[in-house]
Amino acid sequence: MKILLGSILCVFALATYAQLEPVKSGAYHWADYPAKVGEDRESRNFLAGTSANLEYIKIHATTQYPGAKPRPPHANKETEELVIVKEGTMKVTIEGKSAILGAGGVVLIMPQQMQSFENIGNGKLTYYAMQYRSKNPMNIGRGIAGGGSMMLNADSLKFKPSEKGGGRPYFDRPTAMCERMEMHVTQLNKKGPSHNPHSHIEPEIILVISGETEMTIDGKEYKAGVGDFYFVNSELFHGLSNASDEPCSYFAFKWK
Repeated sequence: MKILLGSILCVFALATYAQLEPVKSGAYHWADYPAKVGEDRESRNFLAGTSANLEYIKIHATTQYPGAKPRPPHANKETEELVIVKEGTMKVTIEGKSAILGAGGVVLIMPQQMQSFENIGNGKLTYYAMQYRSKNPMNIGRGIAGGGSMMLNADSLKFKPSEKGGGRPYFDRPTAMCERMEMHVTQLNKKGPSHNPHSHIEPEIILVISGETEMTIDGKEYKAGVGDFYFVNSELFHGLSNASDEPCSYFAFKWK
């Protein structure tokens, strides 16, 4: 019976993925996605679809109000998850191990591992979550060898100054779903480009955490501020700039 049920769920999941459309490149603005409000939390759904090497990708944001009860611990059977804390104080628990994360904290959660998030601060806790499934079979052993699930605080990572500002590397590693996933924060202190426009085979997300930015993707111009993000599909020519004389900073992450 269990085997039959598992087979039915697998077929259902594959049928669901087959109906998804490719994610569109461009800017996704926080203000354009109204919150679905519950008793002690609210959520925003930004996108769900496919990308060059993912048969499923979904990005949403959750805000837990002060005193919100955490959801019961759960595991994502067939997806990996990347979580970024936007504001507040989060207690994250994965497989019985806990950490306290503030704004800029990042969590990488392997498939099939129990997880829970709790707001332990006096204000709101808001975080982005990206769930994804690769087109190739997941490789749990590769994910464990790459470091397993991770819980990282921004202030635990060294800031590396540069001529234009600086950056903070988070990780560059294989995961259970990706041959390589790389993530960092860039800071630009003055108006102007981060680097010359370029393209690469990996899809990329740029999540703005301070300041104002502008970006060219495949010949089209976009703007994004705090809380907004850009999605850049595989091999599209793109370049990002600080749009003002005030500093800006952003997460950049890509995968293959």
